[in-house]
Amino acid sequence: MLSLRVANEHPNVLFLGAHCDDIEIGCGATILKLKKELRADFSVKWIVFASNSIRANETKKSSSAFLDGVKSKEVVILGHRDGFLQAKWEKIKEWFEEEKSRFDPDMIFTHYRYDLHQDHRLINELTWNTYRNHLILEYEIPKYDGDLGPPNFYVPVGEEIVDEKSRIIFESFHSQDGKAWFTPDAIKGLMRVRGLETNQPERFAEAFYARKVVF
Repeated sequence: MLSLRVANEHPNVLFLGAHCDDIEIGCGATILKLKKELRADFSVKWIVFASNSIRANETKKSSSAFLDGVKSKEVVILGHRDGFLQAKWEKIKEWFEEEKSRFDPDMIFTHYRYDLHQDHRLINELTWNTYRNHLILEYEIPKYDGDLGPPNFYVPVGEEIVDEKSRIIFESFHSQDGKAWFTPDAIKGLMRVRGLETNQPERFAEAFYARKVVF
């Protein structure tokens, strides 16, 4: 088992999400565990690419709760149209290249390579295009498409962290109320399954896809 600590004592962590609730659903529990393990002594850049005014306000509320106590943090919410990120490929690619010089991450969280949502796949592609010598962990989003894969990197967490993740998400994103996939049991159920796969005392986990890890 590996600690979430990285070589840098005060690491920079980059979170990338195509949509306003992706980061929270994909790695919210890991964020809470990072805060605990690193005593909130790390720097975060949190970037969302597709949004509107309602969802941007929800993200501000959610990210503020997840990052409460983190010493250095910046949340960037761009206003691209949901479902149409591929139409903005050149503009988003240029933005990635500019961002590379603004923030040098020790660890990056992004979408899963084989996610069937086109926006998610684009953000993954540009993450790997841009960051060639970084630890990149790809998170998963449960949805109708049935595109979950076999992960190979797990972050075990206790039930109290799972409940805190769920509380923040469902108190923040009321625009998603009523959608079939947006329910606490769906999020908690996947984390319970991933927890079983870890064979650890913690009963829950978030799972990631680590294509390349260098020690």
